Amino acid sequence: MDTYLLVKSLHILSAIVLFGTGLGSAFYKYMADRQADPVPLAMTNRHVILADWWFTTPTIIIQPLTGFWLMHRLGLDLDTAWIRASLLLYVIAGVCWVPVVYLQIRMHALARHAAETQTPLPADYRRQARIWFWLGVPAFASMLGIVLLMVFKPT
Repeated sequence: MDTYLLVKSLHILSAIVLFGTGLGSAFYKYMADRQADPVPLAMTNRHVILADWWFTTPTIIIQPLTGFWLMHRLGLDLDTAWIRASLLLYVIAGVCWVPVVYLQIRMHALARHAAETQTPLPADYRRQARIWFWLGVPAFASMLGIVLLMVFKPT
């Protein structure tokens, strides 16, 4: 099997998983956060955290490794404008993702505690959910930009 095609396929598949997991997790969490029952909120937050560990984290590692390998194999360098732009967007997405992970863990703990004690969610949960949502906007826009740069490779 051609190593180039194998690495390129891995790069594309990991981009799909990264983008899809992020979009899917955001949708399910956003929809769950619109209600008050802490039991499904705790479960949804737990599943979003698991999706980040099982899917997002490996693809965050795979993307740059395969991307740099492909860049080298194709004779491109970091001075290539679309690669530089992709890396900048990747850093922006990463800077947004790190606090999102912390917020997800914290919101899961708050929802779980409310569910176990049969008490309403604390106001802090809603505040953290808003921050989580707004951090997702530039992260999602950055990932969309990266996909477009990967496809169009503008000069």
